[in-house]
Amino acid sequence: MLKSMTGYGRNVAENDKRQITVEIHSINHRYLDLTVKTPRVYSFLEDTAKKKITQVIARGKVDVYISIKDKEDNSVKIALNNPIVEGYINAAKDAAQKFGIAFDMTSSAVLRLPDALIIDKDEPDTDEITAQVMESLTAALDAYDAVRQEEGNRLCSDILYRAGLIAEMVDFVEQRSPDSVEEYRRKIAQRMTEILGDTDIAEQRILTEAAIFADKVSVTEEIVRLRSHLKQLNNMINGSVPSGRKLDFLVQEINREANTIGSKASDYPITKTVVDIKAEIEKIREQIQNLE
Repeated sequence: MLKSMTGYGRNVAENDKRQITVEIHSINHRYLDLTVKTPRVYSFLEDTAKKKITQVIARGKVDVYISIKDKEDNSVKIALNNPIVEGYINAAKDAAQKFGIAFDMTSSAVLRLPDALIIDKDEPDTDEITAQVMESLTAALDAYDAVRQEEGNRLCSDILYRAGLIAEMVDFVEQRSPDSVEEYRRKIAQRMTEILGDTDIAEQRILTEAAIFADKVSVTEEIVRLRSHLKQLNNMINGSVPSGRKLDFLVQEINREANTIGSKASDYPITKTVVDIKAEIEKIREQIQNLE
């Protein structure tokens, strides 16, 4: 069955060099709105992570957080830029001697001078880190997908149950419709006879015109289309391809047919049943908003 757009997955993986945590959150969205957040120094991971994620997720607002904690402390080395520092110190001594002022340069003052320090940061092993992050991301996606599948099964079961209720009500409308049309034809013929009274219009002509009017309240075509839509709904729900948006359009068509039946029917039991059908359609629509 289809999956829910709402889910959560998390994985923590570590080795002797680093610990990687991947968290995935998602909520409903009309399209795929994907955000991947990593520490700035590891931003090279984002494109690769997005390609992996889009293989699993088709729709929803998805936030992915990748945290990387290094266990080694030697990744950054800081040293004096000796030529620059010597130049600053000599210049300060010359200024003190030339202008008769105190030479008061301290080590902390030296370290604050522009370009006084050389910062040597080891470049991360991108291939190694990418492989470890992708492994953790895959595990997080598996956990995330399991949650979505479980929720999706619950939603789909409810949708199919309500679609079954609608199908039963459509059966009632179909059984009731011929009696309703005949009752409408009879009332029209009686009314036309009362209005025309003593005119020379033949009774057969009156009956023919009444039958034409009565045919306009027939809902046979709408019932056929409604049943076709319900069958399509069942097939899409039981499929594995993300169909949330298509289902949304399909439910609109189901609702349109129900509205037409309600507007054409002049029979109270049918119009009451249509109200019940529309109530179930609305519940299905709400559930579909959560499907991928």
